Amino acid sequence: MKYKGPILVILIIIAVAALIFLPERHLYMEIAEVNSPAPDFELSDSNGKIWKLSDLRGKVVFINFWATWCTTCKGEMPYKEALYEKMKDKPFQMFGVLFRDDPANLVSYFKKHKVSFPTLISPGNEMARLYGITGVPETFIIDKEGIIREKLVGPRDWGNEETMAMIEKWL
Repeated sequence: MKYKGPILVILIIIAVAALIFLPERHLYMEIAEVNSPAPDFELSDSNGKIWKLSDLRGKVVFINFWATWCTTCKGEMPYKEALYEKMKDKPFQMFGVLFRDDPANLVSYFKKHKVSFPTLISPGNEMARLYGITGVPETFIIDKEGIIREKLVGPRDWGNEETMAMIEKWL
C-alpha cells in the first residue's frame, strides 16, 4: 500500500497529458467520414463573403484545410491555384479553410503566393473539429449531393492526371 500515492500521481499525470496532447477530434462523437453527408457550415471568407455548404448543391466542393505556417501547405499552393483556375467554368467550388492560424496573416500571404480562391475563417477551428482534422494539409472532396467522397491527408500535386481524374469523376 505504500506505492498507492505515487501510482495515483502517475495516473493523474497520464490523464492530464492525454487531454493536452490528444487531437481535439477525440473530444467529439460525430466526425465527418467518407461516404457520409458533409457537415454543413456557414462561414465568411477572408473578404467577408458568407458561404454556406448547403447552398452549393449541384457543385463538387473542394475543401482544403491549411495554414500560413505550414511548409507543405505552401508547397502545394501553386497546384491548388492552378486547379482553381482550371475548374472555374465547371460546377466546382474550391475553398481553403484556415487552421490554427491568425487571419491577419492572410493578406500578405495571398500577395506573396498569389492565392485567389476563397479561404474560409472558422472561429475556434469549429469546422476543423466537425471534419475531424488531425493536421494540415487535409482535403475533402464533396460531391454534388453533399456527400464526402474523398479525404486526402497530406500535400498533393493537384494538377497531375491521377488527381484530375479523381476530381473529374465526381463532376
